[in-house]
Amino acid sequence: MHADELSWGHGPRVFEMFLEPTCPYSVRAFNKMDALLALAGADKVTVKLRLQSQPWHMYSGVVMRCVLAASTLPAGREAAKKVLAAVGAHREEFEFEAHARGPNMDATPRQIIARIEEYSGLALAEAFDVKELQAAIKWHAKYARQNGIHVSPTFMIDGLIQFEMSSGDPVESWAERLL
Repeated sequence: MHADELSWGHGPRVFEMFLEPTCPYSVRAFNKMDALLALAGADKVTVKLRLQSQPWHMYSGVVMRCVLAASTLPAGREAAKKVLAAVGAHREEFEFEAHARGPNMDATPRQIIARIEEYSGLALAEAFDVKELQAAIKWHAKYARQNGIHVSPTFMIDGLIQFEMSSGDPVESWAERLL
C-alpha cells in the first residue's frame, strides 16, 4: 500500500494548505488550487495539501480516511483530488447542521463512504479498510502538530505559517505572496 503525496506543481516555492475536507473555508481554499497553479506557474510553485482533522466536523476522520484511501488507488493523488472535489461539492451530506444535529445524526460511517463513492465515482471501501492506511493518517496529524497547526484552513509558505492568509483572499493575492 502506498499513499500518493497530495502535491501538484514542481516549483521551488512550497505552498502547503492544511485543510479539513468538510470545512466550508477549506473547500473554498481547495477550489482555488488549480487557479493558483495556473496563475503562479506549476514550474514556480509546488502546492501540497495536508489534511487537518477538526473534531467539530463530526465525520472528519471518515472523510479524511476516504481521501487518503483514494490516494492509494492507481490514479493516486488525482483520485484523492476527485474525492476532495466531490465532498466539497456535496458538503452538507457529510456534515451536521450546527455541528450537532440534522439528518446525518443517523448516518453510519459505511453510508458516508458509500456517498463519497457515489459522488466521486471511485470504489473506496476496500482501500479504506487497509490497516496500513493508518500510517498516512497519523503522518498528516503529526506533521500538522509539529508545525503548530490547529485549525483549518492554515497556510504555510516554505515552512512558515502565513497567519494573515485567508481562504477568502483572491488567488491573485496568493500568487503575489508566492512569487
